[in-house]
Amino acid sequence: MHATSYLAERQSSKKNCRCKICLDIPSPRMANEEEKKILPDYQDTGDGFKIAKMFSLDAFKSALAYKPRSDDLFIVTYPKCGTTWVQNIVGCILRDGKPFTSAIEFLTGTPFLEMAGAEAAKTMKRPGAIKLHLPFHLTPYSKEAKYIFVARNPKDCVVSFYHHTRNIVGYKFKNGKFDDYFELFMKGEVDFGDYFDCLLSWYEHRNDPNVLFVTYEQLKEDTKTYILKIAEFMGEKYKDMLVNDEQLLNDVIKYSSFSFMKETLNKKVAELAALPRDVILNHPDLPQGLKDLLVGKEESFFDPDPNSVTFVRKGVVGDWRNYLSPEQNQRMNEKFQGRTKGTDISELWKNYM
Repeated sequence: MHATSYLAERQSSKKNCRCKICLDIPSPRMANEEEKKILPDYQDTGDGFKIAKMFSLDAFKSALAYKPRSDDLFIVTYPKCGTTWVQNIVGCILRDGKPFTSAIEFLTGTPFLEMAGAEAAKTMKRPGAIKLHLPFHLTPYSKEAKYIFVARNPKDCVVSFYHHTRNIVGYKFKNGKFDDYFELFMKGEVDFGDYFDCLLSWYEHRNDPNVLFVTYEQLKEDTKTYILKIAEFMGEKYKDMLVNDEQLLNDVIKYSSFSFMKETLNKKVAELAALPRDVILNHPDLPQGLKDLLVGKEESFFDPDPNSVTFVRKGVVGDWRNYLSPEQNQRMNEKFQGRTKGTDISELWKNYM
């Protein structure tokens, strides 16, 4: 369904018809409550923290136990807050302005630690970057390693996370409803835990010398400036490289853009999902945790239909206005104000919420 029509259709069901037939029919909300809700397929890691059921619990636990190297660069976000974007920015910088040529190169060059396991970081070709979706207290931490944390306003985050969960086959949430997912998000009962717990834990470390704290919206509003900030944080030589070579900088901007990622990365991920089982299991560059996920015990991680993969969906700011009802918007505002009270986090998104 097109996003702009989604909220309108929900609201149209509440039109006030006074005929006896309509008065006797239960409201859509009441009818839905009587039906069994479709919820994403999660598993508990043992301490109340949820991850997708399709993930290997052993890989996840190995990720928590990973000992960072001094040359490790971590890209950390709460899910759907700009991870893939920054992975491609960093990847392009490290590859002299060239994009990833395949999904395998992307997944092994910037491995998702909780999904692929610690072995993926140990065998990663360096220089590279490691992707995380963990709050600070669970993150493998070293003062010598570097951490880029990207934050996104919670309203756009919940909408993007909902679509991500619907589109990934392994969640078994294809027919899930936004209203039901919104309630899970508000209670912090989605995978990778509570949005605010993650945000607040990293915000406390925003001024640490080995942490770069940026927002998704800052990257959207002034992409060039923040790509240079990321390059400088990675190392002075990377900033100098971009500053002294305008074509290189433009290539990094181009090949990490949403239009390019949507056109190429979705296709590459679909090609990976369509690989035969034995090819994946015997691939020398794929860590075991990633192999287990891609082949799946019951079904594949992604839909192999190239037209169905939406690993990169929109990448816009403000899409929440097409989804959140007035009541949901008010509740999110109240929760945001309550959880961020005593901080200046509200200043980050005063123009976006």
